[in-house]
Amino acid sequence: MFDLARYLPYLINRTGAKLALAFAGELARFGVTLQEWRVLAALAQNDGQRLSDLATLTSIDVSTLSRLVQRMRRKGLVARARANGDGRAVRLTLTEAGRRRTRAIIPEARRYEQLAIGRITPGEAARLKRLLVRVYANLEAMNGQP
Repeated sequence: MFDLARYLPYLINRTGAKLALAFAGELARFGVTLQEWRVLAALAQNDGQRLSDLATLTSIDVSTLSRLVQRMRRKGLVARARANGDGRAVRLTLTEAGRRRTRAIIPEARRYEQLAIGRITPGEAARLKRLLVRVYANLEAMNGQP
């Protein structure tokens, strides 16, 4: 018998969807979407990224990310700058407003993470994160192959 309630892809999706929906509501107070938050957080960690690198890190399709970045530029959260030595390469950076917004959101992001892991030990949470990183790496290694 197939037990959907124990099926890993279902569990990951169900958990992620529940957390994303709740956190997206919180993010609305800050005037950003969940995808915009991913971009802000990624740039806060490593500013000056190329669009293609940012797409990989945020798991947002490049064409979708390009439109998203345009919207974020209009909001004054990110800026585009030419990379040193390569006139064609463009890097994305946080503006000061983007940095302020990100700093304001980080405590809420941490609070939502704590809500999600509230009844598991810190060791279990660390192990869960390591395992999810490995699961993702396994899927990346497939290169789109079934």
